[in-house]
Amino acid sequence: MIPLSIFSFDILSENLLLIVSSLVFAGVLVAKAGSRLGAPSLLLFLILGMLLGPDVLGFHFDDIRMAESIGHFAMSVILFTAGLETSLSETKPVMRQGLLLSTLGVLLTVIMTGGLLSLSGFPVISCLLIAAILSSTDSASVFSVLREKKLRLKENLRPMLELESANNDPVALTLTAVLTQCYSTPDLLGKGFWAVAGTGALMLLLQLGVGITVGLLIGNGAAWVLKRFHSTNFALTAIMVMSLGFFANGLAQLFSGNGLLAAYITAIIIGNKVDLSNKKDIHKFFDGITWMMQLVMFMLLGILAHPSHLGRMILPALILCILMMLVIRPLSVFICMLPFRDVSLRAKAFVSWVGLKGAGPILFALYTMVHGLSYSEEVFDFVFLFTLFSLLLQGGSLGWMAKKLKVCSDAKPVAQTFGMDVPEEMGLMMDHVVTEEDLARGVTLRELRLPHGKRVMMVKRENKFLVPHGSMALMVGDHLIMIHGESDDQ
Repeated sequence: MIPLSIFSFDILSENLLLIVSSLVFAGVLVAKAGSRLGAPSLLLFLILGMLLGPDVLGFHFDDIRMAESIGHFAMSVILFTAGLETSLSETKPVMRQGLLLSTLGVLLTVIMTGGLLSLSGFPVISCLLIAAILSSTDSASVFSVLREKKLRLKENLRPMLELESANNDPVALTLTAVLTQCYSTPDLLGKGFWAVAGTGALMLLLQLGVGITVGLLIGNGAAWVLKRFHSTNFALTAIMVMSLGFFANGLAQLFSGNGLLAAYITAIIIGNKVDLSNKKDIHKFFDGITWMMQLVMFMLLGILAHPSHLGRMILPALILCILMMLVIRPLSVFICMLPFRDVSLRAKAFVSWVGLKGAGPILFALYTMVHGLSYSEEVFDFVFLFTLFSLLLQGGSLGWMAKKLKVCSDAKPVAQTFGMDVPEEMGLMMDHVVTEEDLARGVTLRELRLPHGKRVMMVKRENKFLVPHGSMALMVGDHLIMIHGESDDQ
């Protein structure tokens, strides 16, 4: 296909600053337009990248190794930010569910998808590799779509989904690396299934074990340092925090471990153990960097795709995407959720639908190209189309599905004044009447596990106003007078 543009640009030319600034500006406008139309911004970033690519407007970028490095860097920032914003107090009730979905769920997805693909006659190792690339729910996509839709999910679904998507990216990357190594080692393949499985299991344990160990060590060491590092300059503190995450990532990779997992664990420990000054400003700093990384990564991956090469992969990618959405993902979710009878059928169905793909699978496909695997370009085209369909079908219908399954609340906080003149910037004052459902997990105020930004100011019981404290035993019918606003308490 001949580019529509008169001139053809190399994206790494001497006009790099002009080109990149123009692309970022266009991406921000696209994100704004997408939020009004209800389309996921990341989907629009991918499409914009395709339009800017060599087949249409003529931007050239074909350095696969650099693209994979940029993508890994961006993914590190995204996962690190997710770790910083992860509250263990919120995540604890759904910790087991999230971890099972991100480990056993990924393995089940790989086995079922690989088995399905093997029916087409391709070698089993190739089918498992494609399945591993597609096995994770992409963290960037899940975080972005959930926040854009502003869904008020019930049953702790939001922390469960964010925990799963952040954890299964490292697991899927590890499986992809292991299977790529096995695929590219003919001598190993010749030794039979059990030799390949044993080698793969050892590599998997090494990657995850080193990643977890480095994350715990650097995270706790970073917490010790940051507690003694006092600075009123939030930007300097944020840069120092980010450098610690990159250090954990690099150190884990140095010892053949999973760097993404190490950085994520480091961030969780810092976010929950360190009471950073200017925490709100630091989080805004990381949110801005994360948006920039998502924009650059998705547009760059879009530029790498050639629309003229995608036609032959449309039907296979669409069929597998539908099968994974309607069969494979629900099966893996329901199997993982078997021990948790308190999770409703509606919640399980919604979790099954949030199997969003995104930059992660495309980056994993680039990993196979960097290592020179045969048919890696076809795999990239297939995965790219699969991701487009996933973002379009699942990302675009997430809000509708949440309302259809009744797992989100439409009710918005109603401001009440209780006879006081409350400044608008202070937040909303609310009156919440305690129900039996509120007390299902415990009767004390501490066990209510209120979301961030909500604090109980007073408890009204009959005609008495009681000063609240964490160990206060609540009763059905108590009125909780709460303030609802912004909070830097994570």
